Amino acid sequence: MIDTTHDTLQALAQQFVEACNAHDPDRLIALFAPDYEGAEVADPAPQQGRAAARETYARYLAAFPDMRMAAEQVLVDAPTVAIAWSIVGTHRGTLMHIPPTGRRINVRGVTLLTIQGNLIRRGSSVWDLAGLLRALGLLPNL
Repeated sequence: MIDTTHDTLQALAQQFVEACNAHDPDRLIALFAPDYEGAEVADPAPQQGRAAARETYARYLAAFPDMRMAAEQVLVDAPTVAIAWSIVGTHRGTLMHIPPTGRRINVRGVTLLTIQGNLIRRGSSVWDLAGLLRALGLLPNL
C-alpha cells in the first residue's frame, strides 16, 4: 500500500529544492501558506507571511546568484518534513553587511517544514554560519 501522505510530503520537499534552484522567488513562495511563520539562524526576527519568506530568499539569492541546493536527506514524519541540505555558490552580493568576496562557499544545514493543506505553514532553518564565515575568509580554519 502506498502512503500518499508520505509521497505528497516527499514531493513537496522536492518542489522546495527545485524552486530554490530555479532562482525564482515567486515559484518558491507559491509553496508557502499566506500565514507562514519562519525562523532562520542568521535572522534574529521571525518571518511572518509569504512576503517575509520571499525577502529572506531574495537576500540569499542576491548574495549568491549561482547558488545550488542539494537535498542530501529528506525525512518525513507527517506533517513535518526535514531536509538536510548543502548549498554551493559564489559570494557576489552583500550578505549580513559582508561585501562580496568572490569566494565559493559550500554550506550545510537542515530545514524543518510543517505542512498544512499542502502548503508550508512553518519553517525553521539551522545551518553552519561559522562555516560560511570561514569560507568567506572571516573566521580562521579549524
